[in-house]
Amino acid sequence: MSSQEISEESLPSGQDSAHGKAVAENPFADPGLPPHKPRIQDIDERAAKRSERTVALLFTVSMLATVGFIASFVAFDVDQIVYIWPLGHVSILHVMLGLTLGIALFCIGAGAVHWARTLMSDVEVADDRHPIEASPEVKAKVMADFREGAAESAIGRRKLIRNTMFGALAMVPLSGVVLLRELGPLPGDKLFKTSWANGKLLINMNTNEPLRPEDVVVGSLTFAKPEGLEESDHDFNTLIAKDALMIVRIQPEDIKDKRELEWSHEGIVAFSKICTHVGCPISLYEQQTHHVLCPCHQSTFDLSDGARVIFGPAGHALPQLRIGVNDEGFLEALGDFEEPVGPAFWERG
Repeated sequence: MSSQEISEESLPSGQDSAHGKAVAENPFADPGLPPHKPRIQDIDERAAKRSERTVALLFTVSMLATVGFIASFVAFDVDQIVYIWPLGHVSILHVMLGLTLGIALFCIGAGAVHWARTLMSDVEVADDRHPIEASPEVKAKVMADFREGAAESAIGRRKLIRNTMFGALAMVPLSGVVLLRELGPLPGDKLFKTSWANGKLLINMNTNEPLRPEDVVVGSLTFAKPEGLEESDHDFNTLIAKDALMIVRIQPEDIKDKRELEWSHEGIVAFSKICTHVGCPISLYEQQTHHVLCPCHQSTFDLSDGARVIFGPAGHALPQLRIGVNDEGFLEALGDFEEPVGPAFWERG
């Protein structure tokens, strides 16, 4: 038996004989698209309605999950810890944010996929390749195909799907808006104020003891915190990032800035330890020049001249804290900083 006879016998029943001969002569010829088989939704409107309700349900669940995401910020605190196997001890806020946002995004995707697979047209269309530059005829055809696709998607006729989809897509971005709130504290007292106040003692960060003027010698660099702030405090790390103080002693005749001299005590000056560039802690002091250097980006400040910036990317001088001595001979603050510590922000400039 010849190969041609074998090919003809293997052809499906009812297939055109001429086509079978062509396939036998060229087994690599393009067989074309298989015949289209309609889905149940194409022939049964009740099945189409069920699919429509399923898609709408998924979009509605997405909207509810987005509401749950936003509500989680109000209902839970980041410090509420729960045990969840196998995750261990985790913040309930983080769990709820991840769960609700995941459900919201999943339901939009699942709804779109179910819509495409059950209600949109699934007729396959073969089209020849065309040059990169489209001709007017091709452009007209593309627009016609677009209009046809829009009509076949039934977005105009399936109003329930359309409205719930628009609702889900409109609400999901609200999650991002809520996340903007967590980029940092609102200005208010959190950025403009610190823990320093009139009468608060300057506590040595190393010894945890109140400082006396004789404890600060010329050429030394001492770090201090406000009285009452302990490392065991829940928000110690947050507060010390604003309250950290840098204390040096300069001969009064070497201080160039008049206000700096008035706010000091016998040449002892106190400045914020937080760099005004990106908030790094300053820790390098050169006693001959009275310059301090931020190790992160080399911003340099002159502590004998109001801590003004003399080099580097910092945009502001270090804020000075006005200090004095109380009746017991301890150094104390005479108020809070008169300007915000640390980097600039939108309301400070």
